Amino acid sequence: MTGICESRVCIVTGAGRGIGREHSLMLAEQGAKVVVNDLGGGIDGEGRSTGPAQDVVDEIEAMGGEAVSNGDDISDWDGAKRLVDQAVETFGGLDVVINNAGILRDRMLTNMSEAEWDAVIKVHLKGTFAPSRHAAAYWRERAKAGEANDARIINTSSPSGIYGNVGQTNYGAAKGAIASFTIIAAKELGRYGVTVNAIAPAALTRMTENLGMGQADEATKEKLSPRWIAPIVTWLASPESREVTGRVFDVTGQALSVAEGWHRGPTAEPVDDPAALGPIVTKLVAEARPNANMFGYDES
Repeated sequence: MTGICESRVCIVTGAGRGIGREHSLMLAEQGAKVVVNDLGGGIDGEGRSTGPAQDVVDEIEAMGGEAVSNGDDISDWDGAKRLVDQAVETFGGLDVVINNAGILRDRMLTNMSEAEWDAVIKVHLKGTFAPSRHAAAYWRERAKAGEANDARIINTSSPSGIYGNVGQTNYGAAKGAIASFTIIAAKELGRYGVTVNAIAPAALTRMTENLGMGQADEATKEKLSPRWIAPIVTWLASPESREVTGRVFDVTGQALSVAEGWHRGPTAEPVDDPAALGPIVTKLVAEARPNANMFGYDES
């Protein structure tokens, strides 16, 4: 199969269903060789099955593509290493890591348990760090050996992380951290021929159907289909994107945007008397741009 990702070796985590499945299928359609990683668990991370990942592999092979399944836990250090090693050993190299795996354990902050916090942070944040770390080490060694890389890390943030959403302090904290991780990793890995970008997708999947999206009308559901997320990820995975790094793309079936990060806003001279800060801070806040709502626009 030929396309903009011809012969690119790509890992996709959480690829058995939803957005990850769409990534895998489109990458394969565009000529990539895909390592389909998925634990096959529920949206809360519980349970395990090889079925979802293998089903996607079967779909790819049925259309003439190349793929292999992987059931490792990407939030486990050794599991993430096995995933990277499998890509290299199976297809002879590694070009792209797409960190997509995630779970939900939504709860208001006053009711959230330690276990609910830890599980979400582990899967999303460590599950982004660990595969990225092992892939980066592989690319660094290639660069040291004089070999050229044209490699990609593509992470998955969320509107909950970059804009904020009630009931998701754990999920939003992890996704906001992933956006920051993306920007910093891009600065570090450019010297090795690696770009690092992220998407903040909104799509109707089994993880979001209980957040109100499942009650949308059919036309809206089509615009929220996860198939709309795959094109930007596939392009970012391709050689065409080599000049783009350190960016977070806000993407749905309704719009594709570049999310603009934190910038220094209205500023005042510092004072050493806290009693004098009231009118100063009031003026700064009044002059500052409001925080964004979940759609990325100023709250009214």
